[in-house]
Amino acid sequence: MAGVLAGVMGTAGGITSLISYPALLAVGLAPFAANVTNVVALVGSFPGAALGSRPELRGQTSWLKRWSLVAASGGALGVALLLLTPSSLFNRIVPFLLIVAALTLLAQPRISRWHHTRDHHDSEMPLAIGLFSVSLYCGYFGAGSGVMVLALLLLTVDEDFPRANALKNMILGVATAVAAVALLIFGPVHLAAAVALGVGVLMGSAIGPSVTRRLPSNVLRFTAALLGIGLAAWLFVTPNA
Repeated sequence: MAGVLAGVMGTAGGITSLISYPALLAVGLAPFAANVTNVVALVGSFPGAALGSRPELRGQTSWLKRWSLVAASGGALGVALLLLTPSSLFNRIVPFLLIVAALTLLAQPRISRWHHTRDHHDSEMPLAIGLFSVSLYCGYFGAGSGVMVLALLLLTVDEDFPRANALKNMILGVATAVAAVALLIFGPVHLAAAVALGVGVLMGSAIGPSVTRRLPSNVLRFTAALLGIGLAAWLFVTPNA
């Protein structure tokens, strides 16, 4: 049930791990095991979101092929850092990144209007750096990475919320899948929990895009921003969770 709710929330523009990660902690998994199990389970959102977002993804194949390589590289480096470094590496940085992403979502219409008055040819470099960095974080921990990518895509790629959200789901799906392969081999993944959560996420993520189409984009932006701020506060208060 947590997987279904997390899948709907994440693919509708919210934060999947806001539901899935605490659910794994609640059933008794240690923080590190919950982290790696969560990454593996969230692979289920990739096919589910692709199925539910077919209208928004039409004509986006070439873009996705190009930028998926960046996401895959970042995800691979992120999981390598996870397996080789202390798990506290991002603990104090991530809350501030989430707050920046949330505030960016809130200010996105104004920032986009300002962006239109400037030369658009410089947008690929911020996109490349941003996608690689967030994909790296996605492979390492990932909570709130959807809000970060969504804010980035709304500013640099597409101002249409449902379309940017669909692209976000695919890009993060690639980064998560790459990280999950390595974690299944080298990490302490709880397979039973990963399968149960992953099946729920698959079901919920197929529903999420339809929710995005039906709700006003301003409502979705404000909801995603508030969830990001809430998660930032929780991670700041409990950095070792």
